[in-house]
Amino acid sequence: MSGPGRIETPPTAGRPDDIRAVPVRHRGRWVAVALILLFGASLIHSVATNKLLEWHVVGHFLFDPRIIDGVVLTLELTVTAMAIGVILGVALAVMRLSPNPLVSGPSWLYIWFFRATPVLVQLLFWYNIAAIYPRISLGIPFVGVEFVHGSANTVITTYVAALLGLGLNEGAYMAEIVRAGIISVGEGQTDAAQSLGMSRLQIMRRIVLPQAMRVIIPPTGNETISMLKTSSLASVITLTELLLATENIYSVNFKPIQLLIVASIWYAAMTSVLYVGQYYLERHYGRGSAREMPATPFQRIRRGLFSLRREATR
Repeated sequence: MSGPGRIETPPTAGRPDDIRAVPVRHRGRWVAVALILLFGASLIHSVATNKLLEWHVVGHFLFDPRIIDGVVLTLELTVTAMAIGVILGVALAVMRLSPNPLVSGPSWLYIWFFRATPVLVQLLFWYNIAAIYPRISLGIPFVGVEFVHGSANTVITTYVAALLGLGLNEGAYMAEIVRAGIISVGEGQTDAAQSLGMSRLQIMRRIVLPQAMRVIIPPTGNETISMLKTSSLASVITLTELLLATENIYSVNFKPIQLLIVASIWYAAMTSVLYVGQYYLERHYGRGSAREMPATPFQRIRRGLFSLRREATR
């Protein structure tokens, strides 16, 4: 201190503020990116310029009425089979968690059987059910009361056989997904609801299931997307969904690759729509899990365009 109220500061040379942080250069990453871009560009160029692919044939059959009918039937089969699977899965999951072994036992046996056998085998079984049960009847056993009865070939049509094979198989997998979601909810909430006098069904419907949806929705979305593609197995039992529609066409014009590309484009388009739906469902049921929800892709694009516009006006 050289005078009253005056403090001499040391020279600034060598202060931490003068130290510059130099980012690490990852040359290997840039080499990997360059190789990936080179490979992708060469693949796209090869596909786009390959005259044997005959892209005009693909464009001609992309919106063919037979293909559109196959797409509609595929969507209808997917939605209906998943509805059967979800309803059956919820019922089986609740039964599986029951303390009564007479209730949980049949549920475990059902899940074990349908997960232990391939879905293609189940489709073929229902398609050929008339070989062992020529006549189908539903009613009260040992009493003689029948609600539905008739020839198996009339009752179990090709479409019904596909629904039974896909829907009943999906119910076993959905039961495990729902059971995992129910288990993820703390038992303390169930105890608190019971202390308020709520029944087991009310607790499941108002307390447990709404919270379990955060765990149930992601794998259910994956199962729906998988069901969309698994529905192509119904072509084995002569159901004219998307794959069989394309097979019927290329069996006449002998353009299998071109028609399979058409089917792939439609499957990719439908799957992409399901991806978007799954994303927003997960976002809806995940609102209470974070303080602030992450921005959607559209919000990110809007922010990016706004920032670019703001930079341009400066």
